[in-house]
Amino acid sequence: MTIRYFPDTDTLWIELRPSPTAETRDVDDDTLVEVDAAGSICAITIEHASRRADLSTFDFERITA
Repeated sequence: MTIRYFPDTDTLWIELRPSPTAETRDVDDDTLVEVDAAGSICAITIEHASRRADLSTFDFERITA
């Protein structure tokens, strides 16, 4: 997984897995979901991210079963 924030455009890009995008779907005016040919989500783009999420911290935790 890759997460990138672009401050010049205030865009947050979350790549769930590297896969060719077959289609981009609008969730709302500022959220896009990229899907592959099988319809699985590859990435999520969030515009105006600093207004929609707390970008001051980032926590990642892997929970084992």
